[in-house]
Amino acid sequence: MAEFRLPANSRIREGNTHRAPGAESSNNLRRIRVYRYDPEGGANPRMDTFEIDADQAGPMILDALIAIKDQIDPTLTFRRSCREGICGSCAMNIDGTNTLACTKGLDEVKGDINVSPLPHMDVIKDLVPDLNHFYAQYASIEPWIKTQTPTPPDHERLQSKEERERLDGLYECILCACCSTSCPSYWWNGDRYLGPAALLQAYRWIADSRDEATGERLDELNDSYKLYRCHTIMNCTATCPKGLNPGKAIGEIKRLIAEREV
Repeated sequence: MAEFRLPANSRIREGNTHRAPGAESSNNLRRIRVYRYDPEGGANPRMDTFEIDADQAGPMILDALIAIKDQIDPTLTFRRSCREGICGSCAMNIDGTNTLACTKGLDEVKGDINVSPLPHMDVIKDLVPDLNHFYAQYASIEPWIKTQTPTPPDHERLQSKEERERLDGLYECILCACCSTSCPSYWWNGDRYLGPAALLQAYRWIADSRDEATGERLDELNDSYKLYRCHTIMNCTATCPKGLNPGKAIGEIKRLIAEREV
């Protein structure tokens, strides 16, 4: 199980067990162990166990969490929005893997289901991590097209089909933070290492044929911490719920920097 940032001298304890109304007669009873922590409460984190009728809740982990919040414990706190694997809000650690609760099926986990917040992040409450620093790192790579030439007066900045295809596997990133929070280098150097998500996003603009700031972007990334704390462990690629390859994007940035220095 991944590690989490906890208050000093604290440990995760076993909490209470709760059962949804009517679940005792279910033919598909599922036990879900959920990380609970309220920094304002002063108590150590705990793992509460909830028993629900999976046939009534719905097929996904997110459906189960919503059922728990609706039927058992309204204080359970988590993020969710689109329910379609598009917004990235419901990223969390499920059964030891960072993924999206809305696309992870209950039937994909055998036995008890363990649900915790994304690892090595400060916890705001329960399954909600503090992503302010993560988003600040994303903003630092200036994720927009930068140009020096005037915009054509009669049409948009155009791309060929081949130029557009270079963005495949990059633009689909939803900034869920699953990759960065699975990376040991980001765990220990997250204050200075940008992490897989921000670096994949950086390469998305470097690879864009319409962008005219490639040299400037590479100069900004050519740093022993921002970029080179990546040691190609590839946890990022293994855990990405969208099937993207941040490790490859980081390798391409390193290659471009190396070619400039030859």
